[in-house]
Amino acid sequence: MTKKSSTDLAATLHNPFARDNEKEFRVPGQIASEPGPYEESMKAGWELQQRPHVTAGVKNVQRQHQKGRMTVWERIRYLSDEPPTVLYQNWGPNLDGASLVTAVIKVNGRDVALYGHDFTVRAGSMDATNGAKLARLFELAAQQRIPVVGLNDSAGAYIPAGIGGLDGYAEAFAALRKISGIVPSIMCMFGFNAGGGSYLPRQGSFLIQPKDTFFGLTGPGVVKSVLGEDVTPEELGGPGVHSQSGVTDFVVKDEVAALRKVRELLNYLPSYNGEMSPPQASSDPFDRKTWDIDILLKKAFNSPTGFNTPIDITILIQQLCDHGDFLEVQPDRARNTVCALGRMGGNVIGFVANNSAVASGQIDIDASYKNARFIRFCNLYNIPMIFLEDTTGFLPGKEQEAGGIVQAGRAMLDAIVDLRTPRFLVLVRNAFGGAYASFNSVPTGADFVVALPTTRVAVMGPAGVEYVYKDELRKIRGSVKKRVEAETQAQLSAGLSKNQAAETAQQLIDDWVKSEEALLVQRYEQELMNPNEALSLGSISQIVMPSDLRRVLAENMAFYLRRYQAEPLQAVQREFH
Repeated sequence: MTKKSSTDLAATLHNPFARDNEKEFRVPGQIASEPGPYEESMKAGWELQQRPHVTAGVKNVQRQHQKGRMTVWERIRYLSDEPPTVLYQNWGPNLDGASLVTAVIKVNGRDVALYGHDFTVRAGSMDATNGAKLARLFELAAQQRIPVVGLNDSAGAYIPAGIGGLDGYAEAFAALRKISGIVPSIMCMFGFNAGGGSYLPRQGSFLIQPKDTFFGLTGPGVVKSVLGEDVTPEELGGPGVHSQSGVTDFVVKDEVAALRKVRELLNYLPSYNGEMSPPQASSDPFDRKTWDIDILLKKAFNSPTGFNTPIDITILIQQLCDHGDFLEVQPDRARNTVCALGRMGGNVIGFVANNSAVASGQIDIDASYKNARFIRFCNLYNIPMIFLEDTTGFLPGKEQEAGGIVQAGRAMLDAIVDLRTPRFLVLVRNAFGGAYASFNSVPTGADFVVALPTTRVAVMGPAGVEYVYKDELRKIRGSVKKRVEAETQAQLSAGLSKNQAAETAQQLIDDWVKSEEALLVQRYEQELMNPNEALSLGSISQIVMPSDLRRVLAENMAFYLRRYQAEPLQAVQREFH
């Protein structure tokens, strides 16, 4: 037996026993006749129809499979409910336009405009023809009011095409930007994408990246040649990098998981900015008691750490949503805040929540931008929102200030102020300072604000004791010296040595100071760190028991949604600030 070389095919899609039957074009019931020019035209047309499916050839398809990737046609077949309607079947003499497929498909019964790079043809690279095809697809999506899905698998601009490849990307960039905020778009990153192949999909509403994929403005080879740095694709543009920066919204296991995520995400989105997300009938009753919230807060706040105990806010979101089902956006980034899409009473709701389980739920730069982008998306596409607040404020410090926390916080505040959809605020526990003022409070436009009995609203947290009771603290601390002297004399009279008396006296007075300060903290919490003043001023609509939270929110949200008119945003706003 001869040994196969590494270049030999391991498998083939060709059946060696199959006969290459000539394609015949006959009309049923027609009397048989010799083929002529008409049949030749039919044959040529049929070959053009089949060309996108067979252009790659067996070797290129097999090479794609050996990389663990599907072909573009396999991806479309998996994602679509039925065979796609392929648009613009154009192939120039140099395969112009052949490396990109555009189509209209059905996903979960809804029309979707789709494009996908065919990596088996010229590595999915872009030329001017491709750019025109993409621009026409985006325009079609906006005109017909249907979402866009992109299956990106491209090496970038086609170098032999010269500036035509760059013009193609520029035309696609402009067209996609113009429909931003009109129809939502979901982008999947497959394989190894570079240059414009990274810019274009990040213009989409959401970006999904499987593991073992790369995308970036340049590849590791360019970084090595320009900067002399050795870097792996994963370190430069893998999911671990992009999920932390916010470039990637969802990291999934593989291509199949990415396509499933597209289907899942589409269920929460409207087709365009003039309608609500499609409701789904739910068997989960409005008035279901949320006892698990009660149990969570009871165990946490009755623990030794009391009201300083961290809690996982996703448990509250899970309890509020129909059947506990929700989809978290950017789950790997800025875990001190949670952005998610869920349903209450069958209606899609956007959730933004401080997560005290991470960094006390403090709002930093990453959390601000993460929140701002998600809020803007909900605003554009008529998605009502519920904010869950439990934060000690914005994260202070030199690093945050140098990084632009003021600008990041302003981006979040602007998004909240601009929000036009029904929006509620739930005060779970801590709501201090500027974080309270900017986090969907009544003055910023909240429609409905509820507070749990555990709420602590104040200008400052426990540190506010130093300002509110400064006279009492000055008096306590000013008396320490005399008290230590008096206590020292008392200990000497009790028979202790001079050193022992001084140490004992100091310890006793220190303990006394701590107990007095603790009493002031307790007084501060009772007088100021509670919802009483906010309730009296109308900043809180009502106090709600944890077990009734779903019922109160769902009933009031249904009330507002019955009167909400879904329409495009009249002011100029895109999905990205």
